Amino acid sequence: MLLVGLLVGACSAPTATDSTSGSSTPSTTQAESTTTSTTSTTTTTTTSTTTTTTIPPKGWLVVHGTGDVQLDTTVLPVFRSEGFDHAWSGLGNLFVDDNLTIINLECSPSNDGPAEPKQFVFGCDRDAYGAALRAGVDVANLGNNHSQDYGKPAMLAGRDHLAEIGLHPVGAGANHDDAGRAQLFDINGWKVAVVGFGGVRPHDGWIATDDNPGMRDGDTISTMVEAVEAASAVADLVFVTIHWGVELDLEPRLEDVERAEAMIAAGADAIFGHHSHRLNPMTEVDGRPVAWSLGNFVWPSRSVASATTAVARVVVSPEGEVTGCLIPAFIESHGHPVLQGPAPCGPEG
Repeated sequence: MLLVGLLVGACSAPTATDSTSGSSTPSTTQAESTTTSTTSTTTTTTTSTTTTTTIPPKGWLVVHGTGDVQLDTTVLPVFRSEGFDHAWSGLGNLFVDDNLTIINLECSPSNDGPAEPKQFVFGCDRDAYGAALRAGVDVANLGNNHSQDYGKPAMLAGRDHLAEIGLHPVGAGANHDDAGRAQLFDINGWKVAVVGFGGVRPHDGWIATDDNPGMRDGDTISTMVEAVEAASAVADLVFVTIHWGVELDLEPRLEDVERAEAMIAAGADAIFGHHSHRLNPMTEVDGRPVAWSLGNFVWPSRSVASATTAVARVVVSPEGEVTGCLIPAFIESHGHPVLQGPAPCGPEG
């Protein structure tokens, strides 16, 4: 959940103190004259101008990322009986107590439209979003192969709804620039940017162009670098959420390693990957954590392999050191991930 000052106390906004006193007009004038002389002597005293700006110190920052979140009641009918809070009830206050939580929303954000002619079509129930917000979710990636399952107008309308309620969407938009635009947050003295990409799609028509709504291309390194550089130019920290890889893979493929290297060189501080429906390791690339695939998260429980998951945790120290780890979790029943232990990394002190 987006919380300012949760870990080290609330940070006040920058304050400025200006002290000025008539640099062009004398502040004190003394005139001295005698009875025997018509000569006047004038002394002028000028005080200098000093401006002091106090910048608040940066605090600890804790950011969480997850894999695929499915909120379609035709896929997970358990929500009809248990309610949508069931999706998040196995996590304690993990996302409420952090500073930022980023998920991959693996469905169209609205099902108000004709279904696409594809094997799996997922549409989120709008009633599900309130529970996600209460659970502490802040950012939803729409750069994936299901966000347009009910057409581009439904995707755009659902995206607007997410933005209105505060579940900030990334990764898809009305055109190329809009789809790659970062969401920006001021947290604990840090300016934070989140950028989304989709490297998996049914066909190329799902990719946003100058005149075509869709998702931001997560395959082409040059345009991915462009989006990360734009975010890095206005933020202290950049987090990437990306749908990439191949289903059932347990390790990243070479082409995605190359993409990660390029994005980190462009200014990304951590990458949260998803799509393979299997948990992959978290490693470092040039000193920055990369969760290659976070597997399923809010998802049907069909096998041990598909139900084994994790929450990626990235911690930034006040000095700017970035570290990461995986918090183990397991989808113990349909749509119900449960943490399996404490976070193996976290703020010190």
